[in-house]
Amino acid sequence: MTSSYQPLSTPTVSVVIPIYNGATDLPHLLACLEQQTYPAEAIEYLLVDNNSQDDTAEQLENAAQTAKIPLKPLSEAKIQSSYAARNRGIQAATSDLIAFTDADCRPEPTWLEQLLQPFSIPEVGIVAGEILALPPQTFLERYAEEQKTLCQAYTLQHPYCPYGQTANLAIRRPALETVGLFRPHLTTGGDADLCWRILRNTDWQLKFAQTAIVRHRHRATWEELEKQWRRYGESNRYLHELHGVELQPTQSPVRPLLRWAVRSLPRQMLKWGLGRGSLVSTLAPVVGVYTSQARQRGQAEAQLPDAAHEIEYLTDT
Repeated sequence: MTSSYQPLSTPTVSVVIPIYNGATDLPHLLACLEQQTYPAEAIEYLLVDNNSQDDTAEQLENAAQTAKIPLKPLSEAKIQSSYAARNRGIQAATSDLIAFTDADCRPEPTWLEQLLQPFSIPEVGIVAGEILALPPQTFLERYAEEQKTLCQAYTLQHPYCPYGQTANLAIRRPALETVGLFRPHLTTGGDADLCWRILRNTDWQLKFAQTAIVRHRHRATWEELEKQWRRYGESNRYLHELHGVELQPTQSPVRPLLRWAVRSLPRQMLKWGLGRGSLVSTLAPVVGVYTSQARQRGQAEAQLPDAAHEIEYLTDT
């Protein structure tokens, strides 16, 4: 595949990807990385195994010998946290531009090409790309796609301060040198925390690269969905403790369920009768109540560990 990307100069980039029990995802991820249109000689891929219990580490070592891309396997076994794993990658990175995605993501071929273009503006320190769904296969995946779960539009409009999610994010190294890296003991909310420290304590700007697309598989089971939204609630609590952001209000499920049964359901049934209804649109308010309750439980039960206040800093190598 030929690239349309012809900058006056091609900056190098370090791509950091944490992996935990990612043996199933790794072949698909590597295939996407090999298809990147950004010049391969300007990229290094730092894939960090975070104490996986499957054969991820072995696959990474094998891939480093056979892959068509510059792949460097690393390990973070001391702290079980994707942010600690990302820090391990950042510490080993050799470029001033550091991009992030996740092992279960599928970057489109022009991902890096589009993600790095806004850095041609000297004031830009953070660039967030878009996160879209892989083709849905289950009811819950179709629901998440219709709700645009994980799309950066929500995080970029956060009432406290915009931020980008690490599934599709790039940051200048000088910004990290100023405010530090991810909090290694944080288990969720670390992307918001880092972006906010940069945007609120420096003059660096954030830009949205809408055409820099990473695709992500949404949760396919109720158990996975519940864990996802509980984690969002935990993130609310942690960011409240760290930054003073408002907590999500507590709401009983009774009123929204009654509203659905009395108002929404009859309209949806009429649409079904006219051949225009869908199961997802009919049950979306019910699933919304389920996720809202999971988020409330996560927020109520989360306790920020004392160690999560620690910030790791770049070390001289």
